[in-house]
Amino acid sequence: MERIMKPLSALRGIAMAALLAAVALLPPPAGAQSAYEAKLPPEVNTAPALCDYVPCTDVLPGATSFSERKGQPSYVEGYAEENGTRKLVGYVVLSTDVTDTPAYSGKPVITLIGLTPQGHFAGIKILKHSEPILLLGIPESALVKFNDQYLGKFVGDNIEIGRSRPEEDIIGLDAISGATVTVIAQNQVMMMSGASVGRQVGILEAAVRPQAEFADRGRALDWATMVSEGVVQRLAVMPEQVGLARSSEPFIELWYGYLNHPEVGRAIMGETGWRTLMSRLAEGEHALFVIRTGGNESFKGSGFVRGGIYDRIQIRQGQDAFTFRDLDYLNLYGISAPGAPAFNESGIFIVRSPAFSGAFPWKFIFLGNRVDRETGARTFVNFDREYWLPAAYLDGGRPEVKKPDAPWVRVWKTRALEIGLFAALLVAVAVVYAKRDALTRRSTRKNKWPVNAFKYTFWVISIGFVGFGLLAQPSITQVLTWFHSLLFQWKWELFLTDPFIFLFWIFIILTTFVWGRGLFCGWMCPFGSLSELIHKVGETIGLKRFQFELPMKWHNRLKWIKYAVFFILLTVSVFSMGLAEMLAEVEPFKTTFLVGMFNRAWPYTLFVAVLLGLSIFMERPFCKYLCPLGASLAMPSTFRWFGLKRKQECSTCKACAVGCGSLAIDEHGRIDHRECMHCLDCMILYTDENTCPPLAQERKRRTKAGLTLTPIGKDGYYIPIQPAPAAQGLSAVTSTRSAS
Repeated sequence: MERIMKPLSALRGIAMAALLAAVALLPPPAGAQSAYEAKLPPEVNTAPALCDYVPCTDVLPGATSFSERKGQPSYVEGYAEENGTRKLVGYVVLSTDVTDTPAYSGKPVITLIGLTPQGHFAGIKILKHSEPILLLGIPESALVKFNDQYLGKFVGDNIEIGRSRPEEDIIGLDAISGATVTVIAQNQVMMMSGASVGRQVGILEAAVRPQAEFADRGRALDWATMVSEGVVQRLAVMPEQVGLARSSEPFIELWYGYLNHPEVGRAIMGETGWRTLMSRLAEGEHALFVIRTGGNESFKGSGFVRGGIYDRIQIRQGQDAFTFRDLDYLNLYGISAPGAPAFNESGIFIVRSPAFSGAFPWKFIFLGNRVDRETGARTFVNFDREYWLPAAYLDGGRPEVKKPDAPWVRVWKTRALEIGLFAALLVAVAVVYAKRDALTRRSTRKNKWPVNAFKYTFWVISIGFVGFGLLAQPSITQVLTWFHSLLFQWKWELFLTDPFIFLFWIFIILTTFVWGRGLFCGWMCPFGSLSELIHKVGETIGLKRFQFELPMKWHNRLKWIKYAVFFILLTVSVFSMGLAEMLAEVEPFKTTFLVGMFNRAWPYTLFVAVLLGLSIFMERPFCKYLCPLGASLAMPSTFRWFGLKRKQECSTCKACAVGCGSLAIDEHGRIDHRECMHCLDCMILYTDENTCPPLAQERKRRTKAGLTLTPIGKDGYYIPIQPAPAAQGLSAVTSTRSAS
């Protein structure tokens, strides 16, 4: 009866855990305010009167009226009535007018930012975000609190995520645990938005760049030469990058180049055409050409009217952005360079600003509309490519340009010591496991410490240093994010921003294909390690008599649940990534490590408590039956390069199967590496001459016959005793004499 009740109790526990997970996923109460996927009026992106559609007074206290959008990137001025006159009280900028830097969800956090006339942050309001972790895992108020750190700070300050470094004039901000990518992206948005307004209104000094001195070698360039040398460049946008169905044909394909350089200008326009163009340009003005060779989308913009702006293209040099009006456009009727492609749209655009210099790098930007497949909403998205005249085209070569480190580079630099220790840990785990044969040979069923000393040490390090310290718990949400990035738009920066997760996944991918999922799941997963360590502690303190495993027939049925959970999440993510990440709360990782069990609503805490409580009595219940991450790694484990060893007798011997906590050994003695956690207990028995039945029988036979016990070979058997050749000859002579 007891053997029946234990499995039923386990099933009830698993069912309760799943039910609690479902409860935890219920939507927030009606009336709860959230900016998650908030519906914004479409006029927000285009209307001149921005503040008619967004609450500008919330970010600029004291303002009673606002101007229309002005400048590029655009901003608005805020005024207050004072003694019958209007007084400037500051500026308001919509973040997506400056940058659409994506956060962890791959979408920007749309932020309204207020600045004082002196250039200090006066107010910040999140209008819309798509970060599921701020809906379920971390309260949205955490991002509001993070943004409050900017209030009063100057837009020209060096502000970074992390500790302050006064010796380097850097102001540090406290990050949000578990949302590192989100806050790094938000810091970039805040600083770029503040700087763009500051430079336009004179708060920050405009960049001064020396003008280019061109090297004219008198060459007649053809198209192929210009492309190979980089003075003509291509920008292609594929349909999937703007939310359309994947196709081999580009959404738009553009070629562009800088016409002020004599060799390039003559090659594109011919000698006469280029000299005519240069005569029309004032000092400090610059011309570039653009042609469209693919796609049906116009780079001029279908909504362009006289006096308006070409809203599809712009260029950016440093923090300065340059747009084009109708007076900045000239017709380009043809290209003189031999080998030039056919095109169906063309134009010459004039940059009329002394801040621009052809000697320095700049970016050509195409602004498109991306359709969100989940909601149908359209958002602006920028596609850009850097252009810099080669050194040979400039008299004296390229000027020295010190580019600021990308945000992810700064993260890697500031956490270099921790990253080094973590990388060393991953290498150490792989090296120790690669030496498993030597370790298991030194172990016996009664003394497993040559193996367990390493394994238990890695568990403790994984839980404390990796899980609670670095918050580096891999999750199924990362698998879904990578899946969508491969389908739509891959951005290395998105994954490099969290160096520990990035390195962890390199380790996981490599070891999964070499040995199977078991090395990560069984040795290095923080939650898996915590679950099994609790089980071992329960065994040590006298609870072993209450510990149990499900009957094999029930295990073989329930193990498929995790695969079902994985495919459900994958399918849902195709239609709604946000919903998939909500459903991914079936993983207890976020509650345990990223947020904290006591920092979340009670259903999340209870769910984790049930799983960890059940771990006292059953080994790794979540890992075996619910973990979608384990399921995603189990499938490629089928194609591992190396597996655990088996003997011929393993098909009938049950010794290893009896002690397998993963229940990964079937009735035929085969190891299912999709379920195996690589505890190595079976490998210890494999070479234990007192416990492995085939070896024990051979040992008894040899001992009874007085034969030497030879070492155990790689095949798991005693090395056969072979008669020496000299002994064989002496035996033959003796036999002959006896016969005589």
